[in-house]
Amino acid sequence: MAYVKKLFQENFLEYASYVIKDRAIPDIEDGLKPVQRRILHSLFEMDDGKFHKVANVVGHCMKYHPHGDASIFSALVLLANKEMFIEKQGNFGNVLTGDEASAARYIECRLLPLAKQVLYNPAITAYQDSYDSRNREPVVFPAKIPTVLIQGAEGIAVGMATRILPHNFQEVLEAVIAELKGQSFELYPDFPGGGMIDVSAYEDGLGKVLVRVKPDTRDPKRIVIREIPYGTTTEDLIASIEGAARKNKIKIASINDYTAEHVEIEIRLPRNVHTQDVVDALYAFTDCEQSISVNLLVIKNGLPTICTVTEVVRYHAKGLLDILKAELKIEEGNLKDKIHARTLERIFIEERIYKRIETEKTKRGVVSAVLDGFTPFLKEIKRPVTEEDVEGLLKIPIRRISLYDINKAQKEMEEMEARLKQIRYHLRNLTEYAIGFLEGIIEKEGHWFGRKTEIISFTKVDVREAASRNLKLSYDPETGYLGYGVRTGQGLFDVSSYDRILIIRKGGVYSVVDAPEKLFVDKGMLFCGHTDKEMMEQRVFTVLYRNNKTGYPHLKRCKIEKYILGKTYFLIPENGTVVKLTTRVDVAIRVTYKPKPRVKILEEDYPIKDFLVKGAKAAGVRLATRELRSGRFLVLKNGSGSNGKSSRKKS
Repeated sequence: MAYVKKLFQENFLEYASYVIKDRAIPDIEDGLKPVQRRILHSLFEMDDGKFHKVANVVGHCMKYHPHGDASIFSALVLLANKEMFIEKQGNFGNVLTGDEASAARYIECRLLPLAKQVLYNPAITAYQDSYDSRNREPVVFPAKIPTVLIQGAEGIAVGMATRILPHNFQEVLEAVIAELKGQSFELYPDFPGGGMIDVSAYEDGLGKVLVRVKPDTRDPKRIVIREIPYGTTTEDLIASIEGAARKNKIKIASINDYTAEHVEIEIRLPRNVHTQDVVDALYAFTDCEQSISVNLLVIKNGLPTICTVTEVVRYHAKGLLDILKAELKIEEGNLKDKIHARTLERIFIEERIYKRIETEKTKRGVVSAVLDGFTPFLKEIKRPVTEEDVEGLLKIPIRRISLYDINKAQKEMEEMEARLKQIRYHLRNLTEYAIGFLEGIIEKEGHWFGRKTEIISFTKVDVREAASRNLKLSYDPETGYLGYGVRTGQGLFDVSSYDRILIIRKGGVYSVVDAPEKLFVDKGMLFCGHTDKEMMEQRVFTVLYRNNKTGYPHLKRCKIEKYILGKTYFLIPENGTVVKLTTRVDVAIRVTYKPKPRVKILEEDYPIKDFLVKGAKAAGVRLATRELRSGRFLVLKNGSGSNGKSSRKKS
């Protein structure tokens, strides 16, 4: 058993680690999940400038991805629909309508130039063995831009999940530039479907956002939706509107979908209903408004890490400097090698050093003759001449020597020297070079990525406020049932299915419940009313109750403001019995006592305004030390006293 437990724990940890690092969570370096990285790696290997059948790309990628073609195909379609690194040809589906892509054998794709510019550089890319050790694949691409913020990502791993919203391409690059300049910046999401977004609770990528459709309400009898919120499709949006209409939460006459290349959903309204009456209900009861929680979880330095948007931008600003420095260093080294080789070639041909080898009979002698020939020109040569250099010179064809153009060679040398000087300047001014690099990308690609989502501030619509009170709440005192489904008895007031109502039963027990369709509340219900905040703050309950042990009358005045939905509370002490209850304030209570020998006063009146309003849990005030027979409320008239006993009657 101990062995099985140990085996389970070890295997589970390995599985969890694999799912987190190698499947579900993107890497902060290039913003890609492993399957996306393998797809792009395959496209880099296959790239010849022409379109490739997606089926061929999927087949090539299977050399690197161990989970089959279905997962590769779906990931490729998703990546291509972001329209950042992959150019599409054919039907790749529609992210706005939810339409699926055609089969892999019918559609084609190829790399966009931006992918090569910001991701591809084998010279500085770390590689590792593929799952079967037959091939090599990149650990991460050296990305020059924060792809993880631009594309966004969603993934569920073991015990953790990530949801990163997409941001605007140009705004992200401008934020990196601001960071390089030491300036402040702010970044907010931008969605391909447009719509509106409230970012007041975004919290730098760790909070939430509210997203809405952008309705055209200029026509009072028609609403047209041309931009939809992130996370939904036209099909889902229409289904949610139709569902709300069936449940009588919103009133519409018809809904038509004219979506083609662009979204266009038309909602026509019935007679006597106008757009301003429906918009709030659309936000409250349909997918026209959604709250999206975000969690910026990425793989950073091999570990899952929660970051803010600002931290990601700063990480990439620093990383961009390192990548550009490495590229410049490699180019500098290659240029030095090329200049050295061209210098040797020029001297070898112009000074006719090749003539020295005509009399040599051994390889050693040939090499020595060439090396000796370069001795007078060592000041022009910036590094030692090696035997490998000589081998390269000896391979120059005679035809090339005879056609050697001194002017052309000199011009090429000047160009290389100028480029080398430029590289050294960039290395000394690396931040300036990085800013120029990003500005060049913005100038070239920025016009493709304009902001689509409008940032505004709005308050989430409360469903209770938006719901129409079109249900009649009724109470049948004969059966004791209350609800909008009760067809007998007396109608009380109108409610919606989202309303909450306060019920006080005949025993003095009260509770707040959702407006019921049919609920047994017993015969003799004392009170039923709305729980609107303003109403609850103003409404005062006055209750006359009898102490069951002594029979003495007590009066209690209170407000009911705090409650837990569905919980039962006692308005009076458990040893009491409710005699009368009212919410009026312009009344007095007339108390009638049980007759006793030699007692002449059997009734007393008490204006309720003379008693303090207390909390719902407080006990009542004892009115007299005599047994209560009955009580009733009287409307006060002008001139009524307020001394606690406005009138008395004798037996």
